Amino acid sequence: MLQQQYKQILVPVDGSYEAELAFKKGVAVAIRNNASLHLVHVVDTRAFQNISSFDTSMVEQVTDTAKETLDKYIEDAKKAGLNDVDYSIEYGAPKTVIARDIPQNLNIDLIMIGATGLNAVERLLIGSVTEYVTRTAVCDVLVVRTDLDNKPAVNPSKHV
Repeated sequence: MLQQQYKQILVPVDGSYEAELAFKKGVAVAIRNNASLHLVHVVDTRAFQNISSFDTSMVEQVTDTAKETLDKYIEDAKKAGLNDVDYSIEYGAPKTVIARDIPQNLNIDLIMIGATGLNAVERLLIGSVTEYVTRTAVCDVLVVRTDLDNKPAVNPSKHV
């Protein structure tokens, strides 16, 4: 029986608990498939366009925080036994960068993305990146909704 093998896996990370679960599961899937794992953090530049005095130091701050998180993820992946792991920080609209740009540029065949933390009203008003990616991505998408024991994910910081 032939098994699906993924070779290029993309995991978008944004510092959220849901993204961390997607990262952890992404590492496990990459190891099982002997695949490359690509992490991406997308800085949504549209969020800064409404600020009257566009301050580049704000973008630099966001970028520095993302680098710290991504460096830690790379370290964790290597400790788990995955050496073929890298990351990039992109700027633009997260939806299209994750669903289209990176998959085409890196020949991604699987996107593993955390389930959104937005409620139904927020999704309706601003739209969920996860929802957009599942609808429009050019490759398979796996939405991570559970923890490493496949139990429903409960964000510890939301239930204090």
